[in-house]
Amino acid sequence: MAHHRKGENKDDFPWWLLAVVGGALYLGVEVARSDIYAQIMTTLWRGVGVTLLVTFVSFFSASAVGLLLALGGTSRWLILRQICRFYVEVVRGIPIIVLLLYVAFVLAPALVDLRNWAMGFLGIDPIRTRNFPLLWRAVLALMIAYSAFIAEVFRAGLLSVSPGQIEAAKALGLGGLHRFRFIVFPQAIRTVLPPLGNDFVALVKDSSLVSVLGVLDITQLGKVTAASNFRYFETYNMVALVYLGMTISLSLALRGLERSLRNRQGHR
Repeated sequence: MAHHRKGENKDDFPWWLLAVVGGALYLGVEVARSDIYAQIMTTLWRGVGVTLLVTFVSFFSASAVGLLLALGGTSRWLILRQICRFYVEVVRGIPIIVLLLYVAFVLAPALVDLRNWAMGFLGIDPIRTRNFPLLWRAVLALMIAYSAFIAEVFRAGLLSVSPGQIEAAKALGLGGLHRFRFIVFPQAIRTVLPPLGNDFVALVKDSSLVSVLGVLDITQLGKVTAASNFRYFETYNMVALVYLGMTISLSLALRGLERSLRNRQGHR
């Protein structure tokens, strides 16, 4: 007899999904029938590309930094471990919106000053802080914020690999890089994929915070549109629908990936 994890039933029909699809279809019909909804959707659609750009660049750069932090956090060198833990704990303790404002108006100007100081020795003309676009300041802030969370995900995945396998790889003469590449990482990545997917979906939603800097993402365009047409109900219905469509699509895709990985492991 097959056993399922508590709270799971493969025979459960996704009524919640039907409700969401029904609501989306209703709004879709309204968009087709109403000039107001159609105009709002046309405006919001211009922000989808910005939202996706911010999300993808922030997530993949945060994943790279997070992996390095996880490796440093599990290093045999005490100083490196402490530096990585310091970064992770400090960044995780700051609200993302505060970090966003700090990076945009404190760290970004400092980086520009540092660049100008370094380039001055090479005779390269300085740049102004305003030449550092707000879009990329927002990406930098989200990368810093999520790298701390992703570092903990990777650290848990690395620690889940059996020490016996690592010792066996050492006995076979594999160096540290080869042990990581062929033994540790392939096993750790299967463990970290589900929580990484959750972080990606969360980042799609948190990308809306860049609107506080005036970046023209979906949320900012929604705010501007509502302020100009005073159709708050219709405008924020459409903003919520766009985000809901993206996050539910991603969540379903990630569930399918997890199911595929479990089935692949079960056939081994």
